[in-house]
Amino acid sequence: MPSEGIQKHARALELDKILKLLASRTACDDAARIAENLVPSTSPDEVGRLLQETDDAYVMMARFGAPPFGGLTDVTNSLRRAQAGGMLTMAELLRVSGLLRTLRAVVEWRSKSEGVKSCLDDRFSMLMPNQYLENRINQAILSEEEMADGASQALSAIRRKIRNASSKAREVLDRMIRSASYQKYLQDPIVTIRGGRFVVPVRAEYRNEVPGLVHDTSASGSTLFVEPLSAVELNNQVRVLQSEEKKEIERILSELSAEAGGFADTILRGYHTAVELNVIFAKADLAYRMKATMPKVNDRGRIVLKKARHPLIDPKAVVPTDIELGTRFDTLVITGPNTGGKTVSLKTVGLLTLMAMCGLMIPTAEESEISVFQQVLADIGDEQSIEQSLSTFSAHMTNIIQIMKQAGPGSLILLDELGAGTDPVEGAALAEAILEALRAKGARIAATTHYAELKAYALQTQGVENASCEFNVETLRPTYRLLIGVPGRSNAFAISLRLGLENPVVERAKDLVSQENTRFEDVVQTLESSRQKLEGEREEARQARFRAEEMRRQAEEKLEQVQKEADGELEKAREKAAQLVARTRAQADSILNELEEVKKQRNKALTAEQKARMNAGMRELENGADPVREKGNGDYVLPRPLKAGDAVLIFDLDKKGTVIRPPEGDSGEALIQAGILQTRVPVSNLRLLREKPQRAPVGRVTRNVTSRATAKVTTECDLRGQAADEAVMNLDRFLDSALLSGVDQLTVIHGKGTGTLRAAVQQHLKNHPSVRSYRLGTFGEGESGVTIVELK
Repeated sequence: MPSEGIQKHARALELDKILKLLASRTACDDAARIAENLVPSTSPDEVGRLLQETDDAYVMMARFGAPPFGGLTDVTNSLRRAQAGGMLTMAELLRVSGLLRTLRAVVEWRSKSEGVKSCLDDRFSMLMPNQYLENRINQAILSEEEMADGASQALSAIRRKIRNASSKAREVLDRMIRSASYQKYLQDPIVTIRGGRFVVPVRAEYRNEVPGLVHDTSASGSTLFVEPLSAVELNNQVRVLQSEEKKEIERILSELSAEAGGFADTILRGYHTAVELNVIFAKADLAYRMKATMPKVNDRGRIVLKKARHPLIDPKAVVPTDIELGTRFDTLVITGPNTGGKTVSLKTVGLLTLMAMCGLMIPTAEESEISVFQQVLADIGDEQSIEQSLSTFSAHMTNIIQIMKQAGPGSLILLDELGAGTDPVEGAALAEAILEALRAKGARIAATTHYAELKAYALQTQGVENASCEFNVETLRPTYRLLIGVPGRSNAFAISLRLGLENPVVERAKDLVSQENTRFEDVVQTLESSRQKLEGEREEARQARFRAEEMRRQAEEKLEQVQKEADGELEKAREKAAQLVARTRAQADSILNELEEVKKQRNKALTAEQKARMNAGMRELENGADPVREKGNGDYVLPRPLKAGDAVLIFDLDKKGTVIRPPEGDSGEALIQAGILQTRVPVSNLRLLREKPQRAPVGRVTRNVTSRATAKVTTECDLRGQAADEAVMNLDRFLDSALLSGVDQLTVIHGKGTGTLRAAVQQHLKNHPSVRSYRLGTFGEGESGVTIVELK
């Protein structure tokens, strides 16, 4: 398709507005210019490659944020002049340095996401940062008008001499203005500068009293600015040194310009590559804002758009719709009332096709499909031209004639209000003939119309399908849903009645309509009623399914909640058991210590106090170690009295034990050995087991060594508000703890702030032998306020 044709038909479909939105997402003028002048590709392979680039950029932006393209500046003219031997200004060299800094930042951004493979890697590899030249320029030039003293040793020495000479000249003049003999001749006792030379303000009437050179006068003429003879030589020295300073600055600029010229080709190649990347990531950014997806691409004329949205309509107002063409039919005839959304549907098909052919993702649901066409030809809107004296019909027909000349098997043709603007009978016949001619050329066609004849044509012709934009007669508002396979009705009579037109008038209008048209409208009405009924039933089924799924989800949530509560109770029970065991062991250790003391005092009898303390400790140990809680035990009665060695079940604990000593007297409690514990258990809480009686174990004291509970492992370390040295020490302890716990990935929170703490953290991680890699957080992780660490 010729370039002029592309622009004309693309403008009709509003592609130029989309490209302006794309240009607004770019970072430099060159990228914006490329974005605004994108041309749809007609090669399926090229379109697939462009979409894959956009999708890769979309994925990378979602995970790592956008690359920092902010400093992209076109320095082509400056570098080419430097390459030819010209000298650049300080401002031009600073722009070169800014471009190098941007290229380096983009390369560093890519290095942080190097784990993600991308078809953009070839482009990233063409970005060649030159930190040597970047640093040389930044160290030598402070601003667009100031060269740094350290730019060269000679410049530093010259400026030191200038300061010394200036200081001497000021000292001479300072002595003069402080002298009583001269103060009466001065307008003010100050030293000022005129023409780069130090002077003093002398009253005009005392001109001859202060010998020297006059450099300036005040506006009133009452003050002369005189350079005294005593300061002339010193001022001359300053001027000579300033001339030397200027020459040295020019020499440094020439040297830096020559170095920049030597790297010109590499820098400019990196710049143009960065501009291309900027356009690609602008496409990804636009896709993110449009909630767009990557469509499948074919060259068979097959278009399947799911939940398609026109990208220029307010997202809050746009109604997603399903559109297809080139699947079961090659021509789609869209009918329905005015303002019902026919033209929007037509534009949506054409605009999304052109966007995909430009490498832009489209605002549709997943699994949508777009075909690549050799031409996208559109006749949309009122093309009437007063200057050319063309009517609406003539303007449309002129466009259609040009379209028919260009149409072919690889064409997508979009026609709005086909045949309108002339006699209805002739217009309908002409529209049908145009559709037949275009279909014969193998084109894919979508057309809107009001003609009933075209509805019948679509019903009777293989490969042609009706579609309609749904309209709610009750509310007199369109729903903007496109219904494929259903012809639309004008609804003129129904709308007129709803608006208040008298019923007899409407009935007379119905009588005037031909019987064939009436029968056709009745058939359409029957189809529409059936469709609405089926639509209602399908909606009820969908709601029923939704309710069933909601009930299932609630049941699953309830089950999960019960499970969590049960797990929580078990965890609490384990904690209480651990506390009980720990307390019991501590008490046992205390008693053992008492026994040790007794052993040491073999020959000494225990005092009453010691006996009482040991008996109290044993009772406390027995009571504390007894975890039995009363619960209903039914009407169980022991089949016989217990005796030593019987195997029993402690009912409350569901734990087996052995009788050491059966109950004595009226105590009703037996001494039971359960594991390492001996405890007194009421007989009512015991169940006799049918096992071979065991020999009652001899009571003995068992001492167990307890291990310290493992600390809870955390994967986050918050260093905010800490000094760098303190933060590094805490980070070291955090890493050691994580290594002992077997954690692979950690999050270090340092905040954004001035970046000092982040730099200290990352410098320490860089040299830590146990750190495999680290990176800044992405969107949703904390971005630059956190560092994600992966351990070896």
